[in-house]
Amino acid sequence: MDEYQTKSFSFDVDTVMEQSAKKFKADKMSVRGVLIRIDSTDSLCDQAEMISPKSPNILKSEYFDTVRTRGETSPSPMTISSTTIDGDALMLPNEISAPYEVSQFPIEQIERKLQIQRQLNYKAMEDKQSLAAEVHSDDDINLDEHELVPHFQRVSISGEDTSGVPLEDLERASKLVIQALELRERYMSASNQSFPATTARFLKSVHEKTMSDEVQHEDKRTTAEEYRNTNRRRPKDYSVHAPSNIHDPWNIEFPPNLGYGIKSVNGVFNVFKDEECTENVNYPYCKLDTFVADMQTMCAMIADGPLKSFCYRRLSYLNSKFQLHVLLNELRELASQKAVPHRDFYNIRKVDTHIHAASCMNQKHLLRFIKKTLKNNADEVVTISKGKAMTLADVFKSMSLTTYDLTVDMLDVHADRNTFHRFDKFNAKYNPIGESRLREVFLKTDNYLNGKYFAEIIKEVAADFEESKYQNAELRLSIYGKTRDEWTKLAKWAIDGNVYSDNIRWLIQIPRLYDIFKTNHLMESFQETLDNIFLPLFEATNDPEKHPELHKFLQYVIGFDSVDDESKPENPLFDKDVDTPENWKNEDNPPYAYYIYYTFANMTVLNNFRKERGLNTFVLRPHCGEAGPVQHLVCGFLMSENISHGLLLRKVPVLQYLYYLSQIGIAMSPLSNNSLFLNYHRNPLPEYLARGLCVSLSTDDPLQFHFTKEPLMEEYSIAAQVWKLSSCDMCELARNSVVMSGFPHKMKHHWLGPNYTREGVAGNDISRTNVPDIRVSYRYETLIDELSNIFNKCGKPH
Repeated sequence: MDEYQTKSFSFDVDTVMEQSAKKFKADKMSVRGVLIRIDSTDSLCDQAEMISPKSPNILKSEYFDTVRTRGETSPSPMTISSTTIDGDALMLPNEISAPYEVSQFPIEQIERKLQIQRQLNYKAMEDKQSLAAEVHSDDDINLDEHELVPHFQRVSISGEDTSGVPLEDLERASKLVIQALELRERYMSASNQSFPATTARFLKSVHEKTMSDEVQHEDKRTTAEEYRNTNRRRPKDYSVHAPSNIHDPWNIEFPPNLGYGIKSVNGVFNVFKDEECTENVNYPYCKLDTFVADMQTMCAMIADGPLKSFCYRRLSYLNSKFQLHVLLNELRELASQKAVPHRDFYNIRKVDTHIHAASCMNQKHLLRFIKKTLKNNADEVVTISKGKAMTLADVFKSMSLTTYDLTVDMLDVHADRNTFHRFDKFNAKYNPIGESRLREVFLKTDNYLNGKYFAEIIKEVAADFEESKYQNAELRLSIYGKTRDEWTKLAKWAIDGNVYSDNIRWLIQIPRLYDIFKTNHLMESFQETLDNIFLPLFEATNDPEKHPELHKFLQYVIGFDSVDDESKPENPLFDKDVDTPENWKNEDNPPYAYYIYYTFANMTVLNNFRKERGLNTFVLRPHCGEAGPVQHLVCGFLMSENISHGLLLRKVPVLQYLYYLSQIGIAMSPLSNNSLFLNYHRNPLPEYLARGLCVSLSTDDPLQFHFTKEPLMEEYSIAAQVWKLSSCDMCELARNSVVMSGFPHKMKHHWLGPNYTREGVAGNDISRTNVPDIRVSYRYETLIDELSNIFNKCGKPH
């Protein structure tokens, strides 16, 4: 072998780290980043000469001078990546690199490097069976090659007692945590909402009752039968894009009329087999006294001293463990992402899991739309004022405004420093130019034009989502409960305006405004609100042909939200003797838990009714924990599949730990919180993410908080800059948003992979999610460790 020779250079993180560890004492790094080997046999003078720092240009010049002196052909500097001098590696810079940067990867070798990384990522692992028993459920499912457990640096704690608390405290805390998880599992099962399969398996091991192996919420996850039938297919058999609905989205089947009777019993609608309401079908739901007892049990738990200490210690451990995981495996995760062709953060699926339809556009979009509408439809009658019809031109003339006068500043819809802790001022921002008439004309579904302009601007926003391809949204529409025909009007608005997109689904938000309706003499009791909200849904389920528009519209509705200012003073707890809805006739607004319970109870009966009819079911996803008492989060834990905000979890370690073990989805909106309740740098999202809570980023109100055409990307970009989120973190947040969303299971098959409902690495397809198997495996193994730590005191889970 010649003394001087060029060779190709390929880079592998593991190899370099191993070699560096062996050569650490013999290697030195020059100040310019050029690695120079020093043999222990060299003289001190030779070592001093080698140690002296040399710039990359000097090293390169010396090399070519040497080659010319020997009469050898000088290789092109563009093809040289490293040179061997006396058997030792001396890396030369790329000629076009900056003076202080040494290029290690010539362009000719990138393809080879990626090929090697792919081989490393998909190479068979010897310990694949070590975790296989934990990965799959009770069904015997064969592992495919892409489901193997990845190699990475794991952090584990050895010893007999790894909890860090006295044994008696651990046993007591474990019993309380298991009791809380059983409560949530019971509520989720009764209401046909989802509960994580991993936690369910552990629960199944500690009590005797038989838990159904079939996933309750068909639209969210896969049944065991589907595992056997469909999940044997390779991910490549599924397109990344779900098939577009090219047919009429409103053309669906109508089940026959059952002729059942619907009647409210103590605020909860019951279904009877006859119209005289004598024979109750008896769909199960949680009774009020049971809920009150469970609430009191949970409130006692979150105040329990030893349990608080235990949960705080576990959360601190989870946070520190994640920091160590990142320190040890960040380069591996990045290499895994680089090895995936085509996929990156920009072209993975993201769902805006918390966004209100009335503010889903940015302020510039609304301004353009108002100007365009005023220019093209100036003579169209848009409202009635004091018995007189007013055209759009008349409305602006009454405000002494023209299209030329309108600016973003004049619209005044953006939240500012004056809205902090002022929910009243924030709500006023929904009125363009401070005029409620403009809000009624442009941002309402129920107005003189039947929401014509609102439908048009929603379709423009939907077109932006479709253009981006990879962004989706769950828009909130309001049902106030003032009148019985609200549902019919809303459904007619959607169908007549053809407000549909494959990228959009609907959530129905129910504002907690009974006190205002009562003060204005719009109703006699709280029962009227429940009648107006739920009775039309039961009637449309019982006889769809009698309510055709509502039946069609409900197929794209995924659930209910409860909205209002959580910081309003209230008595967060009540006892079983509280007035029933038909007897709640005073002007005081019922507490948050009262609203949530009656929404949940009626939704539970409705879901059982609709499931029996083969129709889609609904979930409960309220605003929860943004402000106000922490008891709101107890309601969310018991009755909600997901929540929005969850800021107050940072103050309640017991609930935060329970939300982690239950993997309850939390849609967080840091920019919204920054303007209303919590400064951005104090937002707990990075801590929640590190600890493993199922969090996602959402926009809440782009009209008030964002500036660009893509508010969701704006939310991600700011979070990444402020909290220094890695590409892996961003992709994990995006994947969480899809998992917790209400989009159909068949669409998620394409977005996340056909096996996405399986546990751990088996459910991840990096070619679609861009989330490394290393990160997914870490999350799964950590959750298994936490559950094992708790359940081993009460019985082994496997």
